[in-house]
Amino acid sequence: MSLVVGKGVVSWVAAKTNEFGNFGTDVGIGWQKDGNIVAGVAYANWNGPNVECHIASDGSKTWLSRKFLWTIFDYPFNQLGCNRITACVGEGNSQSRNFVVGLGLTLETTLKAAHPSGDLYIYHMFKDQCRWISPEF
Repeated sequence: MSLVVGKGVVSWVAAKTNEFGNFGTDVGIGWQKDGNIVAGVAYANWNGPNVECHIASDGSKTWLSRKFLWTIFDYPFNQLGCNRITACVGEGNSQSRNFVVGLGLTLETTLKAAHPSGDLYIYHMFKDQCRWISPEF
């Protein structure tokens, strides 16, 4: 497996998450196997202290690795210098909601009827809560 970056990852994540367009960003980090993207994160709306993260996978269970997790959290917290990340997940996507909670994000609020599948759940993680970039990891 190897890392890939760029607009192609952003487009792939947008297609996998059924979102519209490209999140207004060219920044994407992906994980590929045999030349095919199997997971990716698109970063959008960076304003200094916060950036939105849109995460997608091909549905397989083999893509998740420590190297990829470190990379996708190192970028916003250490390279961009953010203090927090935000992830928005539609009510109809229970697998993604469980996944972001498993990564350590916390539900912050719910926007009623703000997503095509119902409510929009807003999750966050602060840098000091991120175990994926800690020295122990």
